[in-house]
Parts: sequence; structure tokens; C-alpha cells
Amino acid sequence: MELSFANKVYAVVATIPQGAVLTYKQVAYLAGRPGAWRAVGNILSKNYDPAIPCHRVIRSDGKPGGYNRGERNKRNLLGQEGINLVSLK
Repeated sequence: MELSFANKVYAVVATIPQGAVLTYKQVAYLAGRPGAWRAVGNILSKNYDPAIPCHRVIRSDGKPGGYNRGERNKRNLLGQEGINLVSLK
């Protein structure tokens, strides 16, 4: 049985280690649909499973992007993991 695209996205994001990030575009590519980066954002906006660290997925321009618990929380979580979004640009 093949996983749905959403489950593939969750599986990819679950492997992002602490202190690392992927872009929405990279997640889409790794989940098998390279052009579906907007769909990745939509899928992750509905995630409340703490085992899926969706705060580690950012925009390609280095900005944090959306987060269902608020952008400030996303920035704080990334900062706690040693990720400086300014240096990613």
C-alpha cells in the first residue's frame, strides 16, 4: 500500500534532525512531488503531532514561513535549536 502524499511529507519532516532545516521545496522533492511546495505548507499547517517537527521547514528565501502555533513560536523553537534565520539568506 502506497503512502499518501501527506504521509510522505510527514515521513520526510520527521527525519529532519534538531538544529537542521529543509525548505518546503526540498520536502516536496523528497516526498516525490517536486512542484508541490505549497501543498507541503498546507499539509504541515494541519500538523499537531510533536513527533513531526514542522517548525524545521522554512521558505527558500530563508524566512520562517507559516506555523500553526505562530511565527514567533517557530522562530523561538528554531533559535533554541541554534538556527539563525538571518544567516540562512
